[in-house]
Amino acid sequence: MSPALPSLFACLAAYLLGSVSFAVLGARLFKLADPRTYGSGNPGATNVLRSGNKKAALFTLLGDALKGTAAVLAARALALPEQTVGLVALAVFLGHLYPVFLKFKGGKGVATAAGVLLALAPWVGLATLATWLATAYLSRYSSLAAIVAALLAPAYAMLFAGAEDYTGVILVISLALLMKHRGNIQRLLAGQETKIGSKNQA
Repeated sequence: MSPALPSLFACLAAYLLGSVSFAVLGARLFKLADPRTYGSGNPGATNVLRSGNKKAALFTLLGDALKGTAAVLAARALALPEQTVGLVALAVFLGHLYPVFLKFKGGKGVATAAGVLLALAPWVGLATLATWLATAYLSRYSSLAAIVAALLAPAYAMLFAGAEDYTGVILVISLALLMKHRGNIQRLLAGQETKIGSKNQA
C-alpha cells in the first residue's frame, strides 16, 4: 500500500463527514422546514434559530462543531502525521462549506471552524472563540464577530507555542470564512447589516 493512501482516505472521510449538514438533519428530526427555504437560506445554526426552535438550533450548532472536532481527534487517534492532521482539519471544514450531499452549497462554517480549531490547537481555538463572544456581545453582530475572529485566528496561531505548524491551514480557513461572509461585509460597510436576534439576519 502506498504511504500516501491512509492520508488520502482520511481526508476523503473528513470531507464526507464535513458534508453532513446538521441543519438539514435537525430540520427533519424536529419536523421543521428545510432551512434552505427560509431566512437567509443558509444551512446553519443561526438560520435554524429563525424557525423559533432553539433545540434544533442547538443541535445544529453542536453537530457542526463536533464534526470538526471529531475529524481532527480521529486523525490523531490513528497516529497520522501532523501534516495529514492539518489536511484533515481543512477537509472537514471545506466539506461543510461545499458539501457533496447538498450540491456543494453549504453553511458559512463558523461552528465547524471553531470545532476544528479547538481540537487542532486548543489555545488558538479558545482565543478565537473568546474573540467571537466578546465581539458579538459588544456589537450584537454575529457576522462581525465571525469576521474579527477569522482575522485574528492566524495571529493567534503564530502567538501560541506549538500552533505555528498549523498557521497555513488556519490562514486558509480564515480566508474561506471571510469569503463566505463577503455579503455580510458589504452590508456592514453600508450600515445595512442586522443584529443578532433579527429574523432578517443573513
